[in-house]
Amino acid sequence: MSDQTGRRGFFKEALSQIIQPVAELLDDRIGEHLPVEAPSERVLLRPPGALPEAEFLEKCHRCGNCVKNCPANAIIPLESTRADLNNTPYIDPDAQPCVICDSLACMYVCPSGALQTVYAEDIRMGLAVFNAETCLRTKEITCTYCVDTCPIGDDAIHLTAEGVVEVVDAGCTGCGVCQYACPTSPKSIVIEHRVA
Repeated sequence: MSDQTGRRGFFKEALSQIIQPVAELLDDRIGEHLPVEAPSERVLLRPPGALPEAEFLEKCHRCGNCVKNCPANAIIPLESTRADLNNTPYIDPDAQPCVICDSLACMYVCPSGALQTVYAEDIRMGLAVFNAETCLRTKEITCTYCVDTCPIGDDAIHLTAEGVVEVVDAGCTGCGVCQYACPTSPKSIVIEHRVA
């Protein structure tokens, strides 16, 4: 075998190692038109400006205004056997995250006060939690999807000097864009409820 053939094989294998996660991400995205199961209550994300859960459930009219007016189609009505949860609006970041749009229309069209108007930087839907063990960066693949797609930017998530993903609690809105963009399975970054 010539040196040329050996080099081609090496580069072909290296390229396939890099392309594989991207191909899997595309496969996942192609199947997204299928119905998505509602997330568990543990990760149930409410729209921006939502009151604490108990107050939110008490005030929300289940009118669908926030669902109809979301320009990203990120807010969907929950299908639940529990009467107190059924038809309440939520966001599933695996299906479509909140993009912290300029209009923040969901807050302004809520007639009940279940969604309060807040500035974009003050939105606290949840908190991104990073798992280094499943991150492509630990496999020497230069992936920065979570950092590059964050609508808030460095104030919410960035790479440390060592190249490790770091979430900034005070800046993270919990919108789910990083979770949506993450190509790993299971996801290396997921949105969880903030601990009060």
